[in-house]
Amino acid sequence: MKRISLIIAITVLAAAGGTAWWLFGGEQTQRQLVLYGDVDLRQVDLAFNDSGRIASVDVQEGDRVERGEILARLDTNRLAPQVEEAEATAAAQREVVARMHHGSRPQEIAEARANVTSAEADAVNARGQYLRLKTLAANAVVSQQSLDNAKAALDVAEAKLAVNQKALDLAVAGPRQEDIAQAEAELRADEAQAAFLRAQLADTTLVAPSEAVVRTRLMEPGEMASPQKPVFSLAVINPKWVRAYVAESDLGKLRMGMPASIAIDSFPDQHFRGWVGFVSPVAEFTPKNVETEELRTSLVYEVRVFVKDPSDQLHLGSPATVSIAINGVAHGSPPPASFAAVARAQP
Repeated sequence: MKRISLIIAITVLAAAGGTAWWLFGGEQTQRQLVLYGDVDLRQVDLAFNDSGRIASVDVQEGDRVERGEILARLDTNRLAPQVEEAEATAAAQREVVARMHHGSRPQEIAEARANVTSAEADAVNARGQYLRLKTLAANAVVSQQSLDNAKAALDVAEAKLAVNQKALDLAVAGPRQEDIAQAEAELRADEAQAAFLRAQLADTTLVAPSEAVVRTRLMEPGEMASPQKPVFSLAVINPKWVRAYVAESDLGKLRMGMPASIAIDSFPDQHFRGWVGFVSPVAEFTPKNVETEELRTSLVYEVRVFVKDPSDQLHLGSPATVSIAINGVAHGSPPPASFAAVARAQP
């Protein structure tokens, strides 16, 4: 009898434990918040920075492009020579500045010293000639005209000596700081012009700003491009998200970084991994495309559930169902992390 009673007690306890697990554990594992929305992504209208005639368009609609990939080119027949001219002008001015900083060469200084020595010799000879004629003129041996000519030759020799001495002083001192500063300013202006033209030349190639898919090819070779006329419309494929809406009663159950499972009608047996990346702080009226009846007359909050889609299977506007496990989420949970931190943490 005792043995039968023990078996009955064990059976009752096992049943109670199973019921408790189903009520408090197993049921919780099934608790999910289901949201409905559409796949969304960013779109870029891509245009050239400058005006010009399009030389080539290198991608087609539907092509997948990588960041930095060249999509189109402008004609550069006129701009390329301008770049070469500006770079040559800057190079020439750069040599002028370098020459000023180095000062006079030793050979130039030696030449100036030799000129001074030659001028000194000429001045000494002219002075001696003048003194001799001066003595002879006092005894009326030479004419006054000869004495005047000797005096003029002496004055010229002394003037040449002074000029050559000044030239030697300048050669030793080198260029003035004001001249060097002026040359450096001219060099900066030439380099800025060359950099501007190089940037214009770089802008003749249109590159993809990020990984994307070409949605629309709007212009063709031979057409005139401008910054106001897009050449391509691109769909940025990373990141993608599902734009859904949550009611006020369920808002406290969501936190940044919560894992989610996304399903779309095109792939009913496939689930995409995602995470809650944005919860709007502002309420709005229920959009018309929300599918659930209980939300049609309620104020709701926009939610963006970011999704991993390496194979590019999700398309803009596709209806999607989002399932978010909410077990253990309670009010007073820690504040949400930043989107960048959450994205890095996703597998």
